[in-house]
Amino acid sequence: MEGKAKQILIADDEQDILEIITYNLTKEGYEVYTAKDGNEAIERAKQIHPDLIILDIMMPKKTGVEVCQILRSQPLFQDTLIIFLTALSDEASQIKGLETGADDYVSKPISPKVLVSRVNALFRRLNGKETGKTIKIGNIQIDPVKFMVNVDDTEVILAKKEFELLYLLASRPGRVFLRNEILSQIWGNDVIVGDRTIDVHIRKVRQKLGIDCITTVKGVGYKFEL
Repeated sequence: MEGKAKQILIADDEQDILEIITYNLTKEGYEVYTAKDGNEAIERAKQIHPDLIILDIMMPKKTGVEVCQILRSQPLFQDTLIIFLTALSDEASQIKGLETGADDYVSKPISPKVLVSRVNALFRRLNGKETGKTIKIGNIQIDPVKFMVNVDDTEVILAKKEFELLYLLASRPGRVFLRNEILSQIWGNDVIVGDRTIDVHIRKVRQKLGIDCITTVKGVGYKFEL
């Protein structure tokens, strides 16, 4: 890895998992920190402001979902990458995790190689987005470097995936993006999510913007138009 090492915080109440993940990510060149419960995860995140946080969902004191919700409610962590670890494999748990603002979801038992691959992929996608240009359409301005959206010169706070979804649609006004295309570009091919996840994120973006700019093309996908 070039330049300053990315900082990663891992929160899990299983010591062996912390050790395995720490070893593999450190070997990859990342700077790794750990926490053993939800409260400690929040405190450590505030101390070091990591580039990425790996959260076990079933943790003592606060669950990974609760930690994610608390951090995502603060502007400082709007652009922080978050991955959930969980032994839960049902779709409802996965959707709940992604809807709270997580960027990816890895099931236990964990394959270190798969996890490292997911981490690397998230950073690659983030770096790609940071080279994007600011989009100005009508009264909306979308800045991919600052992860900032302004409507009528008023800042609108979007969760990371909500922002990425808006930026994708607004990058080609009038173009219809297929559902599979949105899933691939926003969540990646390795993350299994359903149509409901897209629908929920679209609804949240519409509510937060307060303007009608995302059109549903029934049975096909979505497009951005004012």
